[in-house]
Amino acid sequence: MSKATRTDPQSPALHADSHDLIRVHGARENNLKDVSVEIPKRRLTVFTGVSGSGKSSLVFDTIAAESQRLINETYSAFVQGFMPTLARPDVDVLDGLTTAIIVDQQRMGGDPRSTVGTATDANAMLRILFSRLGKPHIGSPQAFSFNVASISGAGAVTLERAGKTVKERRSFSITGGMCPRCEGRGSVTDIDLSQLYDDSKSLNEGALTIPGYTPGGWNYRLYSGSGFVDPDKPIRKYTKKELHDFLHREPTRMKIEGINMTYEGLIPRVQKSMLSKDKEAMQPHIRAFVDRAVTFTTCPECGGTRLSEAARSSKIKGTSIADACAMQISDLAEWVRGLDEPSVAPLLATLQHTLESFVEIGLGYLSLDRPAATLSGGEAQRVKMVRQLGSSLTDVTYVFDEPTTGLHPHDIQRMNDLLLRLRDKGNTVLVVEHKPGTIAIADHVVDLGPGAGTAGGTICYEGTVEGLRASGTITGRHFGDRTTLKEKVRTPTGTLEIRGATAHNLRDVDVDIPLGVLVVVTGVAGSGKSSLVHGSIPAGADVVSVDQAAIRGSRRSNPATYTSLLEPIRKAFAKANGVKPALFSANSEGACPNCNGAGVIYTDLAMMAGVATMCEVCEGKRFQAAVLEYKFGGKDISQVLAMSVTEAEEFFGTGEARTPAAHAILDRLADVGLGYLSLGQPLTTLSGGERQRLKLATHMTEKGGIYVLDEPTAGLHLADVEQLLGLLDRLVDAGKSVIVVEHHHAVMAHADWIIDLGPGAGHDGGRIVFEGTPADLVAARSTLTGEHLAAYVGT
Repeated sequence: MSKATRTDPQSPALHADSHDLIRVHGARENNLKDVSVEIPKRRLTVFTGVSGSGKSSLVFDTIAAESQRLINETYSAFVQGFMPTLARPDVDVLDGLTTAIIVDQQRMGGDPRSTVGTATDANAMLRILFSRLGKPHIGSPQAFSFNVASISGAGAVTLERAGKTVKERRSFSITGGMCPRCEGRGSVTDIDLSQLYDDSKSLNEGALTIPGYTPGGWNYRLYSGSGFVDPDKPIRKYTKKELHDFLHREPTRMKIEGINMTYEGLIPRVQKSMLSKDKEAMQPHIRAFVDRAVTFTTCPECGGTRLSEAARSSKIKGTSIADACAMQISDLAEWVRGLDEPSVAPLLATLQHTLESFVEIGLGYLSLDRPAATLSGGEAQRVKMVRQLGSSLTDVTYVFDEPTTGLHPHDIQRMNDLLLRLRDKGNTVLVVEHKPGTIAIADHVVDLGPGAGTAGGTICYEGTVEGLRASGTITGRHFGDRTTLKEKVRTPTGTLEIRGATAHNLRDVDVDIPLGVLVVVTGVAGSGKSSLVHGSIPAGADVVSVDQAAIRGSRRSNPATYTSLLEPIRKAFAKANGVKPALFSANSEGACPNCNGAGVIYTDLAMMAGVATMCEVCEGKRFQAAVLEYKFGGKDISQVLAMSVTEAEEFFGTGEARTPAAHAILDRLADVGLGYLSLGQPLTTLSGGERQRLKLATHMTEKGGIYVLDEPTAGLHLADVEQLLGLLDRLVDAGKSVIVVEHHHAVMAHADWIIDLGPGAGHDGGRIVFEGTPADLVAARSTLTGEHLAAYVGT
């Protein structure tokens, strides 16, 4: 074991025999420094430590990754070809592993057809139920699936029979439940024609307003010279045939101005050239045009249910499958409970158990038709948990990544009960967590640190929770931290009015959000906080929104490229050496020719884990040797990218390397608590909390007067919350208005104004139950939040 505080005699680890321990020896993944640790099986072990201390590297990238890799190796080579390939973690010994089930916070797929129902198999059970009991009977379960289209066909087939070739006529038909208009998406895209052209003008007068369709250009001459329309006639005066030819005509080969060309209607042409492309990859002016020109509206044929008319017509006790999926899950569970049909009793029992698991886990406010991509990270994690609650498996290792994210203090107790229940079934439960309420229920605690990044990666403490409190580690010292209520709150400089908000479950909410102060919007999960803040703030309100969504980027993207920090650094290197800035980019002219600037050579081994070996030419530095000859402040470009934010801040702040533009960006990164990140670290390795703080650092220079933050404490250690509060104060003191959606007691206590939504979730929420200062909320104790905050501040 590493030089850690020994466990006390009561620790469950000391009573376990050699088969009752997961032993890790010499783990070196990411920033881990030869870590050795013994984890008791069939216990609840919580891993703590500051952000970036190596918790995820130990739990996810070492223990869980090796367990999954070993299981994958038991399948045939053919099956492995379809599975994700995993490399062996950098560890000397891993002993006593059991099957690992990872329940992480990865957002669910953004496929428009993926819903809460399809992600949990609840829809599959409902489809069977309606195919058996629905009246009128319309077909098999796929007749109720919005992912299956209805198809029919007929034709001749050739068969060999008794030595003769025989032709027979065959026909087939598949009855699916997909709405033919929206193809199971629930919404249709319409093009706003007023954004394509000005119908009061003729083509020769410059009617087209699409980017790239300038008068005189080929895109323009295609229409003005086609002969289908009169170029001098205003578009609004076109006949029906002229308008059809102008907007919808199928591709037609013809000569225009003596050149063979393909003419097609304006709408299909724009759809192919712009609307079918990835929006993120478009130039800003084209993206702005697409945002203006394309409107998403609820499908008029299915009313957004995604289902065909036949699927909606079959009912059980007056309820169609579309009605069932639109119900709040807690109501749907009640409806299923009322169905007494012995012929499908096992199905009803399983469906009821699944739906009640949703309610139990605090997701009873969702509906099965809710698109999976709209769930928050915490909600996605709890939806994945639903599958595990009814599992018959025991003696497996469940690995959780901050399961309390997005949970109100009132809901954390419920989550704790679920973790303990999984443990009591005979499973090993490993949890990465920062909240004291969940750390307190642990049988065993492993604290990593002492710092983040290169300053972390060692075991600081192992043992019981009581031992942690007395250990003197950062986590131990801050375990009992309490933020006191402000004695004096700021005075608002104005108000942001929201009137008649009805997004999702909001009940015609009117609220005045004070500006110029720190406002915290809180309430139980599903009470309508995000709907109020993200869905109801009036357009054009000068808002900068920072959420936890994944940052788009490849392994080549890093904090330096994402924050545009590399720009002033490249220019400074170029100016000092009298060469081009492009030489100092590993994605451009300066890239090592052998690895193309990646620093590693990746060898694909089909169904086996690919091998990434350091490039022998550049030795992982990513640049050509000639580029590394150029120095700035005594360092080459690869040495600068290897620096941490804190080191780089000092380097570019003074002396001959002083670069004010770079220093200002580094200042902001340090401000949001990312001083430990190295400038060249791939973005794909950042946690959700780190991603949000990186976004916040880039947005801090934007002109917006109102900052909206979505749970900025996610992934933050108790010791870092204080730094975050200081940052929020600095934003407000600089004249910004800060609105934070948050459950953390410390942020609530530090607020100038609190808006509490509830009283419950889903249709039991959506109302403002309190507005006022934190002191008033604690004094009133009229809401769940008030009771928990009062207990936290000890009044």
